[in-house]
Amino acid sequence: MKLYIYGALKNYMARRPARFHMPGHKANRRRFPLFKDAALDITELPFSDCLESPEGIIDDAQRDIADVLGARASFILTDGSSCGVFAMLYIVKKRGGKVVIPRNSHKSVYNACAALGVEPYIVQNNEKDGLLLPPTAADIETALKKERDVSAVLITSPDYYGNIADLSAIEKVCRRYNKIFMVDGAHGAYLKFDADARGLYAGECAHVWVDGSHKTMPTLTQGALLNVNDESLVSDAAEGLNVFRTTSPSYPVMASVEYGVKYMEENGAQLIDAVRRELILLKARLRRAGIPFYTESKTLVLAIDFGAMGISPYKAEEELARRGVYAEMCDGRYLLFYFSPLTPPVHLRRLELMLRFVARMRGLKGTYVPPAGFACGVKKFSYLTANSLALEYVPLEEAAGRIAARNAGVTPPCFPTVVAGEQITGEVVEALSQAAHTFGVFRGKVAVINIGGK
Repeated sequence: MKLYIYGALKNYMARRPARFHMPGHKANRRRFPLFKDAALDITELPFSDCLESPEGIIDDAQRDIADVLGARASFILTDGSSCGVFAMLYIVKKRGGKVVIPRNSHKSVYNACAALGVEPYIVQNNEKDGLLLPPTAADIETALKKERDVSAVLITSPDYYGNIADLSAIEKVCRRYNKIFMVDGAHGAYLKFDADARGLYAGECAHVWVDGSHKTMPTLTQGALLNVNDESLVSDAAEGLNVFRTTSPSYPVMASVEYGVKYMEENGAQLIDAVRRELILLKARLRRAGIPFYTESKTLVLAIDFGAMGISPYKAEEELARRGVYAEMCDGRYLLFYFSPLTPPVHLRRLELMLRFVARMRGLKGTYVPPAGFACGVKKFSYLTANSLALEYVPLEEAAGRIAARNAGVTPPCFPTVVAGEQITGEVVEALSQAAHTFGVFRGKVAVINIGGK
């Protein structure tokens, strides 16, 4: 495969250059010995192009990536998928400033709306087995009938648990109402290369979409892509990226994004098929062993339902980690295990053995404490209005009944439990209090609107 960015970095490293440019480590292996590949870490040089206005190797790499993904234009991101989300909402801002989103949109969607002055119309998700499901095409059509001034729809698909929206049906609704269709596809970048995933990849239907390459492909952390299928949106997407992304992009990350896409083009279908077959067999054996898991996932993720076994997933996570098995996420009921096309099949067998072992541990039986369950606030103000009003911070235990001035939620999966403008309920307080990690809770306090006190 032709790797423009990585090839240029290797050529530069081989010249043993005198580095009178950033970064400050200067690839000094004697004084910077822990990072053996630091010589690949450079800045904009005459040969290395510029991510803000690419005309050389980065431009060549992005053109190749767009060809592979079937996009009109693809933009490499070194700031994670969140930067692409901000750029998508920038497009919305230039076209009216209102967007339909599902409740479980990533915090970056809400943050971008607040920063850009875009009013989100939130579609409440349905729930199954304790998890929020994607909105249906009917849900989106109902929202568009009600909110005539919406300019775009932004869907999250897949989500953390592998739920995938009916993108084709939603795209048809958007086309009928002349709305831009955007997809935060951060968890589904590999689907482009899965021969059995037709209709599941965001790029098959969306006008603009984000691929979180680093989540499921051979790409370094923070490597991602913003892709555009509608030529009329390309210039605004580029403009949005120039507003939000760093002016010091990581060249190793850029190189890894190019590599990830091209590697998957050559090898992805075979690797995905092998891992999926092993995962299907693993699920069948777990089912026979009486170990329950979420069955609706359409991606390479396994969500073990420890709650149904009466076992604390937090304690199970600790026991697994002691034995060298690390999960992606614990939500209080499910423990999520993420696979990728590069997951060695032997690791699936190891995971199975450890899951069986933990499920039999007598000391874990009866340790499960049900989480608060899905909770959300009660809307009292519009999102943008709430973000504009005076606020104060109050202890979480005293917040019930107050109106949130900022979002707060559990991380991961990083979507708000309460949205700015909603009244905080007791269930919200309980959910945030029980969570191991949160956002919007600072030193035990949350931001509430300060209008004449309580």
